[in-house]
Amino acid sequence: MDNSVKAEACHTDDNSTSCRKSHHPERVKKDLTTRLNRIEGQIRGIKGMIEKDVYCDDVITQLSATQSALNSVAKILLEGHIKGCVVDRLSEGDNEVIDELVVTIQKLMKK
Repeated sequence: MDNSVKAEACHTDDNSTSCRKSHHPERVKKDLTTRLNRIEGQIRGIKGMIEKDVYCDDVITQLSATQSALNSVAKILLEGHIKGCVVDRLSEGDNEVIDELVVTIQKLMKK
């Protein structure tokens, strides 16, 4: 992801700080959607493998590949969040975003 995504990734609605939305450029949304569609197909394939009693090691290999693909999506979103939301909120003096970011990273590291 390049710096042109920086300020476009996340946005706080001016009417309410509790209603935050992300605003990714169309090319980023398209990339994420393509990746998620591929992951969805992988999940369907894994389900089919289970139904066909495919050897466990082969299923685990596919699960690992799917988890890796999900991690790639998370990395793209996290990068946009840090370069956009976090930087913007810090520049506005909102230091609470650091605590929020720590919790988000902890959630990602649980996996």
